Amino acid sequence: MARRERVMRMSVELPLWRALTAYRVLTMVYAIGLFATAYDEFARPWPAVGYFAVLAAWTLLTLPRVANAAACTKRFLAADLVVALTGILLTPVADSAERIEAGGPTLPSIWTAGSVLAFAIKGGWRWAALASTLVAVANLVERGTAARDTVHNVILVWVASIAIGYVVEVARASERTLARALEIEAATRERERLARDIHDSVLQVLAMVQRRGAVIGGEAAELGRMAGEQEVALRTLVSGGLVPVSRVSEDVAEGAVVRAVDEPESDDPGAPVDLRALLAPCAGSRVSLAEPGAPVELAPAAAREVAAAVGAALDNVRAHAGDEARAWILVEDEPDEVIVTVRDDGPGIPEGRLAEAEGEGRLGVALSIRGRLRDLGGSAELISVPGQGTEVELKVPKNTPGTAVPGGRPGERGSR
Repeated sequence: MARRERVMRMSVELPLWRALTAYRVLTMVYAIGLFATAYDEFARPWPAVGYFAVLAAWTLLTLPRVANAAACTKRFLAADLVVALTGILLTPVADSAERIEAGGPTLPSIWTAGSVLAFAIKGGWRWAALASTLVAVANLVERGTAARDTVHNVILVWVASIAIGYVVEVARASERTLARALEIEAATRERERLARDIHDSVLQVLAMVQRRGAVIGGEAAELGRMAGEQEVALRTLVSGGLVPVSRVSEDVAEGAVVRAVDEPESDDPGAPVDLRALLAPCAGSRVSLAEPGAPVELAPAAAREVAAAVGAALDNVRAHAGDEARAWILVEDEPDEVIVTVRDDGPGIPEGRLAEAEGEGRLGVALSIRGRLRDLGGSAELISVPGQGTEVELKVPKNTPGTAVPGGRPGERGSR
């Protein structure tokens, strides 16, 4: 039975909401206790008693509202802030002017900070800045002057709430990045498992039908051609469903396979292209493709030219190493460049053969491979040892605009 994969997600906000819930309850108890100990000092305590009754009921009844971001709506935040501001502005009505001038606390006291923190956790530092500014204005109106202790408390709440809001925004971005990475990792593992299973069964059968059909000829050749189409389409699917194969044709007489691929459609023609999508159809029964699990993005023209250079290298393998030669394509996504290596197990290139071919006007390696990479600001290095195969290493920088190569179309092929 196939192993089931599950991506677990942990919300970094959940502990903050739990802490806020406890903070609101504790600060409500603190504010009521502070009032109770100084009850006799209030000039008109009954407005304060009424306010604290509302504050206690509001705090306890709205605990589910501060349990998570979904429940903490904008309407609730606005009402919660109104409760805090009302308590601040009601302080001169209940308390004496002497106590206020002496630095006495407002009625809600530090409970007000909980309301501001809810804005910070819900909407980030911008929401926190708005709420803390309104609280600052209410405190200055309540005190009647910008006393030193009032300004100190205002700045403390303002800075703390904005800092917490910013941390929440960064945490959310990190959580999204982590979740995406976990999804890619899980999808890659599942894709590799499917590729192993399919390669050991279906793909081998399709490859055998393709080869046998080409040998037998007649109607069997058509059956082999159709099996070849399905093999390439299935390889593309198990490699990630990167791009649909538009057409696959086989010239049985020449023994060469030509694959054409429709590029992924995009609303933005200048949007980066995933190089894996263009190289996926190159994979076959004798061509193995190893690629990263994440997209390898290049400018559209640059990606097409690299894919064309890889195609030219594979054509050289088929033309000079024989139909039975195997080839391997390795794609490496480095921070500043993309490296694609094409290696085969053919007889290799005799020393001096490339220079001789260029002298004869056969410029396959010079133009189809090296020329393309040079025009992109990259390089192509060919290493060949007679009897040990050939390796072509293509390097293209990521910051290259990827303009089209003059004198060649993507998909042109040459020979060594």
